[in-house]
Amino acid sequence: MKNYKGFLIDLDGTMYKGTEKIQAAISFVQQLQAQDLPYLFVTNNSTKPPSDVAAKLVSMGVPCTADHVFTTSMATANYLKEQNASRKIYAIGEEGLYLALEAAGFELVESDADFVVMGMDRDITYEKLTRGALHIRNGAKFVATNGDVALPTERGFLPGAGSLISVLSVTTGVTPTFIGKPEPIIVEQAIEVLGTAKEDTLMIGDNYATDILAGINAGIDSLLVFTGVTTKKDLETIDKLPTLTMDSLAEYDL
Repeated sequence: MKNYKGFLIDLDGTMYKGTEKIQAAISFVQQLQAQDLPYLFVTNNSTKPPSDVAAKLVSMGVPCTADHVFTTSMATANYLKEQNASRKIYAIGEEGLYLALEAAGFELVESDADFVVMGMDRDITYEKLTRGALHIRNGAKFVATNGDVALPTERGFLPGAGSLISVLSVTTGVTPTFIGKPEPIIVEQAIEVLGTAKEDTLMIGDNYATDILAGINAGIDSLLVFTGVTTKKDLETIDKLPTLTMDSLAEYDL
């Protein structure tokens, strides 16, 4: 196995399922820290700020600070800054998205928005969707944190951000610009934060359609673990396979 110098690691389905921790993954990250190998948790979860994500991981025994976390909300805010986007944004989401946009200098508005930015919103209402749709129909550009249609939890698979975003897309006929996995945007930003070369970086995740394709699309190696969404049977119909596959990270020999 190749000796990688940096690791991008998914959270939901890879490190834990909801409140249920995946011990093999936790032990793996503990080994990374012990060997002083850099790692960054790259998540499509837009709801929490990095400090909250880190606190959850620490409570599970994962060595982590806010600097180890890179969320799709952060990547979305960075993307909009790089595009020199207008400051006025109508955002549909939760605390993680709002804080990331505000930290990047954007103004969150209810009217006259130039952008509609949408992520996961567990308090979604018809009124929020209505306002988003009207803004888009009035010319606002549509940006979405990620397209995950399902989230792996201890209860099973729950509706993800992509399920909610599809409502606006269907009603307006506008497909948003997606930032999170499997788009290369978030991975390329994460590699820059990590500070390793592409050829020395490994993307680790449980979902082929998001984590692994993100690695493939960004031109880096990938490792699929069968602890979440994608099964071995699913891979039978896939052409572009991950670089590595494992039942769990207990099989990874650092």
